[in-house]
Amino acid sequence: MIIDTHLHLIDRSALAYPWLSGAPALDRDFLYETYAVEARRCGIGAALHMEVDVDVAEIEAEINYVQTLSSHPENLITGAIAACRPEEDGFANRLERQRANPFVKGFRRVLHVVPDDVSEGALFRENIQGLGGTGLTFDLCVLPHQIPKAITLADLAPDVQFILDHCGVPAIASGAVQPWRDNMIEIAKRPNVTAKISGVVAYAEAESWSVETLRPYVEHTIAQFGWDRVVWGSDWPVCTLGGGLSTWMAATHALLEGCSETERAKLLSGNAKKLWRL
Repeated sequence: MIIDTHLHLIDRSALAYPWLSGAPALDRDFLYETYAVEARRCGIGAALHMEVDVDVAEIEAEINYVQTLSSHPENLITGAIAACRPEEDGFANRLERQRANPFVKGFRRVLHVVPDDVSEGALFRENIQGLGGTGLTFDLCVLPHQIPKAITLADLAPDVQFILDHCGVPAIASGAVQPWRDNMIEIAKRPNVTAKISGVVAYAEAESWSVETLRPYVEHTIAQFGWDRVVWGSDWPVCTLGGGLSTWMAATHALLEGCSETERAKLLSGNAKKLWRL
């Protein structure tokens, strides 16, 4: 079974997504029913919903929306990574509420859409440290030059399990390898960081990428983190910018040719089961 650790759902009739106005290619509904048909055809048997940066007033409404979907018979969604604002005073209270909900497996604050100094604030760092001992993960979504900011957070909160999204968001289309390559070597030295092999098709040239285009980035990530600290995600529907779910799934299998069954199983499901107790 494949576990998709990075599914986004967009339902504009239910929730507000302010950022969509600046992303016309994604400014439409991407509903569970559409995802589920293709996911099952790809062999995906379970999925974690990743927050979609809804309006801040609707963060908990998004959790409720996804949890309601998950209660339907044979639904693939087994948990959610919730949005958060660690830079705000209300984070501690939100953390306590979500700790009581086993459906919530972790939190994410996308850091490349805010000024770099947001993650450097005392309150932000204190709140991230507060995740220690809760069993809740924190996803790091940063650009290559911001990976040192993620390293600082990992060092400040060694008891928190961090997940580095999208192989560290390499600039595949431009072919720029640095500072991504060296920063990935450095962050992988932190045992409390796991890398997510997800989303990379969206960073390649949509019309011309091939498996070999992606290979150096995926293989470098796995080489640095090792097979025990990598998980797989679709990043649907963002992956539609680079070909879609089935295309990314096929590329993943091609990238894994030559790997052992044990290695393949760790990436595609085993590590996720352990991390999020699925």
